[in-house]
Amino acid sequence: MLSSLKDFVTLNNGVKMPKLGLGLFKVEDGAVTINAIKYAVDAGYRSLDTAAIYRNEKSVGVGLKECGQPREEIFVTSKLWNAEHGYDSTLKAFEVTLADLQLDYLDLYLIHWPLPKNDKYIATWKAMEKLYKEGRIKAIGLSNFEPEWIQRVLDECEVLPAVNQVECHPYLQQCEVFDYCKKSNIQMQAWSPLAQGKIFEDARLKKIAEKYGKTVAQFVIRWILQRGIITIPKSIDQNRIISNADIFDFEIDEQDMQEMKSFDENNRVGPNPYEFYVV
Repeated sequence: MLSSLKDFVTLNNGVKMPKLGLGLFKVEDGAVTINAIKYAVDAGYRSLDTAAIYRNEKSVGVGLKECGQPREEIFVTSKLWNAEHGYDSTLKAFEVTLADLQLDYLDLYLIHWPLPKNDKYIATWKAMEKLYKEGRIKAIGLSNFEPEWIQRVLDECEVLPAVNQVECHPYLQQCEVFDYCKKSNIQMQAWSPLAQGKIFEDARLKKIAEKYGKTVAQFVIRWILQRGIITIPKSIDQNRIISNADIFDFEIDEQDMQEMKSFDENNRVGPNPYEFYVV
């Protein structure tokens, strides 16, 4: 049941994670990031998603201090960048992230990309397990991991990933990853739920959204949440941040949920994790 921005998912280790959050991908460091956080928190958001490579973690830290909510009320996610894979490098990178955010702990820390040919994600995960066991991270997870790489983590490591954050939107529905994660008790999370704006050009989506008296963005965000996937639409505009959360007063019927399956083209707007090795 989806009722408000206070809705959360209980992860496999008991940690409660909000179903809807604010994505801060490539949001400009400084006032832009700080203001976006304030807009979101004022609107009721309680989840923020950043990453070392976004280069705005210091501003996220300022935004957290100035947003008017206690630290424990805000779920903060960050991610380890590709250049820092490996046991010792992960531990060092985490310290930098925590210092930049001015926090004592993270709610969720993810391996940003798997880099399978580099073959360091197991060592990286074991370092994250250490931080998790020390209580410095409430939950640890993966990002952009395909089932074969997740399975290796399950086979060779101790802590079950709590989350797998992947690109997911109407044109890349990630059904195989979703089914695998559900079977493995791993929560799937969608990045780029609006397909970097591609959805706004789709007349078919406009027609379905109009049926519910909603914008295309509102309809798609609701559709993702109704699939059981948590998500983090990005915006720096106050009105759009508020609008993106106006999705709790309607429910998409089963016929339209089924109709949405026809939009899946296995078409990415972001990198392919089998090929992405930028450091």
